[in-house]
Order: sequence, then structure tokens, then C-alpha cells
Amino acid sequence: MNLGRALGSVGGLTLASRVLGLVRDSLFARFVGASFASDAFLVAFRLPNMFRALFAEGAFSAAFIPMFNKKVAEEGGGLKAGLAFAEDALSVLLPVLLVMLAVVELFAWPVTFALSGGFAGAGPAQFDYAVMLSRITLPYLVLISLVSLLGGILNSLNKFWVNAAAPILLNLTLIVALLFFHDADPLTTARNQAIAVTVSGALQLGWLIWACVRSGVMLRPRLPRLTPEVRRLLTLIGPAAAGAGAVQINLVISTALAASLLPEGSVSYIYYADRLNQLPLGLIGIGLGTVLLPAISRLLGAGDEAGAMAMQNRGLELALFFTLPATVALIVCGVPIAAALFQHGKFTPQDTLFTAQALTAFSIGLPSYILVKVLTPGFYARQDTATPVRFATIAIGLNIVFNLALILPLKHMGPPLATALSSTANVALLYWTLRQRGHFVPDDRLRRRAMRLIGAAVAMGVVMWLLNDRFTPYTTGPGVVRWAAMAVLVGTGGVVYSLACLALRAYLPSDLRAMLRPRGKSA
Repeated sequence: MNLGRALGSVGGLTLASRVLGLVRDSLFARFVGASFASDAFLVAFRLPNMFRALFAEGAFSAAFIPMFNKKVAEEGGGLKAGLAFAEDALSVLLPVLLVMLAVVELFAWPVTFALSGGFAGAGPAQFDYAVMLSRITLPYLVLISLVSLLGGILNSLNKFWVNAAAPILLNLTLIVALLFFHDADPLTTARNQAIAVTVSGALQLGWLIWACVRSGVMLRPRLPRLTPEVRRLLTLIGPAAAGAGAVQINLVISTALAASLLPEGSVSYIYYADRLNQLPLGLIGIGLGTVLLPAISRLLGAGDEAGAMAMQNRGLELALFFTLPATVALIVCGVPIAAALFQHGKFTPQDTLFTAQALTAFSIGLPSYILVKVLTPGFYARQDTATPVRFATIAIGLNIVFNLALILPLKHMGPPLATALSSTANVALLYWTLRQRGHFVPDDRLRRRAMRLIGAAVAMGVVMWLLNDRFTPYTTGPGVVRWAAMAVLVGTGGVVYSLACLALRAYLPSDLRAMLRPRGKSA
């Protein structure tokens, strides 16, 4: 499998999803702004969104894909043996999910309180409204978990694009709800968004079922069977959830502290900043993690340790190539980017400034957020989910400590900075452990190019900083003008970075051609 081509397939669809996500967030800022209504919806959406990140992009895939591939490769039954295992997993997973949904719906009040700290200064009626939004969005938990099961099967069959396209339906559904069901009252608009979240989950599940049927994948309903393989799967999911979801768990903690300790709108500033930060994370980190896990597990299953290590070196190289300029751009150009996307309607210039400040704090940790996605497949492919969970637990503890230390002096910048620092500690532990075990050794090419890529990113940052003042006035103009100004600013940065990479020989056209060349062809 060619890493660059597979990443391009996933990354292209993820790009479309993230662009639609920015359109959605821009409309949400216009109709709801940074207010209690936006804070309440974002808290209600935090739990199902966390499950999406943990299961659809993390824990379930991390545990399921290596076991599914092993069944297909080693049991002698091919795809049929793998699907039998998937049916056993579904027979246990579905009842567990339904019971969990019933429990969380019943206890929606304390769950919402835990996620928000009760909201600073919110009255009983406001909090009841937030609880209602949580109850509306909670069915998404079940739907997205089923999506992750079907998506894991298709990923194992190298049909990455189908699962990568599913989030597009989420964004399209929310955009339609904003365009056709917004109201002068932000509370009504936020409620309609909550309804749209659950509707989108049903649409995503329908899309995955249709794609599976088209691929000859049919899962028959069975009575629950707790087979040894399913027991093994369940023991792997828990640690994998914490290991892959440290960033998401940290965000939940940060959201709860911000809602309980900071002024109204702070949750929204952190959310909008996180959405911008998630754009490169989704394009690079999630795409690489999705592609690397089945690729490395397949190489290890064939006994090719050297090939697995080479695959991870190239994955890390790709991550740095894309991540470093994104980090610099978000730090240097936070204000014009946030203004272009969000500053209209109910979203004020002060909201833009505070969002850009939170974005700067988040972006400090962007390389570590992505490197976690690149390094953890080295553990998961060896069916080791316990080690990442230990490190994730340490990171979560550090995040709480950093939050408590930073949230009052730095306000809305405190939680994002705490998340960045704790994620950096997490990736350092993952990297050190892989090195100690001999499962990852940076090769000469990676070490040589890392410093050159840093130099190219710094050169780009200097140019973008000099251009900021020239572009900022245009980013608050009419819709077309603001989007065009942002596109030209970011595009200019991309051109400068590309030229700097060529000048420093950090990345060459031949490298890009090699990424896209089908595996097995000579250079």
C-alpha cells in the first residue's frame, strides 16, 4: 500500500469535511454568536463529539482493525472469518450501547453538570435548557459507534474513502439546519442544531450500511455471544479509548472548567479556536492514523519489522512536513483567520480577538496532537493498548494541574495552553517508549529533514507576519472579500513554504511523486 496515495484519499475527503465544518461554524457564529445559547449547545455536543473522536477515529478502530486483519490473514477463512468476528462484536456492542444510552439519558442532568460545572451564573431555566440539548444529542453516541464498526471493516479492506466521507454528512446536515431553521432567538437555533446532530448520525449510519452492502459486507444479527475474541476486543477498547482520546478528555475537562469559572462566551472562544486547530489535525493526524494502523499491523503480521519501522518513519516525516507550517500559520495569523471565518452577525471583534488568543495557545501543541496519532499505531498494531493508556492518564492528570494553574491568570487562553502542554508530555512518553523497545528508530533521512522543515516553516512565518496588517482590513469585509483575503494570505504562506522547502532541500518534487507512485514501481 502506498502511504501517500492512501493519505491523499483520506485527506482529500477530510479536507472537504473540514471546509464544510468551517462553513458550518461560520454560520453558527453568525446566527448564535458567543453567548449562553452557543455555550449550552457546545457542551451538549461535547460528549457525542468526544465519542466520535474516540470511537470513529480512535479506540474502536485501534482495537478492532488489528484483530479483524488477523482473522482474515491467519484463520484460513479469509474475509468470511473476519466478518464472523465482526458479527460477534456487533452482537455484544449494540446491547451495551443501548443500555448506556438509556442510563446517560436518565442521568442527563448530572452528566451536563459534570461537563459544564453548572455554567457560571446560569439560572435553573438556563440549565434545564442545557440538559434538554444534551438529551437531544445523546442518541448520536449509539449511531456513531455503529458507524465506527462498519468503518473499521471497510478500512481493513483498504476502502478508506467511505468512512472518511461520513463526517461530510454531519456538516451538511448542520449547515442545512442553520440555513433553513435558524431563528431570531439564538436558543431556538441552538436547539435545532442539537436535533440536526442526531439526524446526521442516522444519515452516516445509512451511508456506511449502503457502502458495506456494495462491498459484499453483510453483518447478520445474532444473539449476544461473549466469545474469547470479543472478550479480548472489550479489554482492548477501554485502554485504547483513553490512549487515543487524551486530547478529547482534556478538552472535556477544559470545557467544564471554562464553563464554571470563566465569563459567558468563554466556552465558545475555546470551541471556535479548537475547530480551527482541528483542521490540520483532521487532515494530517487522523488521516495518517487511519492509514498507518492497518498498514503497520499488516506488515507486523507478515513478520516485516523493518518495513513497519520504515512505514512509521515516513509517516512521521509526512506529519512534520504538513504540521509545522500549519502550526506557524495558526499562531501568526490567528486574528485575520478568525475574523474572516467568524466575525459577522452576532460575533464581535472582541470575540475574534479572544478566539485568536485561544487559538495561539492550542496551536503550540498542534505538532504533539498529530504525532500522537502517528506514534500510537506502533503500539496498537502490536495489540498493546495498555501502554498508551498509562501515558494518557498521566497527560490527563497534568492537564488538570495546568488548567487549575493557568485558567484564572490566562482566562480563555489557560485551558488551551494546558491541553497543549499535557499533549506534549504524552507524545514525549510515547516516543521515548518506542525508542526504548526498539520499535521505532528515526532514520538518517528523517533526522536530516526535520531541521530543514523547521527552517522552512520559520521562513514562512516571517513572511506571513509581515503581511498580516495588510490583509486584516479585508478579512472583515463582505463575504466573498473576506474569504478571498484569507485564501490569498494562506496561499501565499503555502507558496513561501514550498519555495523554502526546495531551497533547503527539505522536501523535493521527487518526494511528492514517490508518495503518489503505486507501491512496487521503481523510483
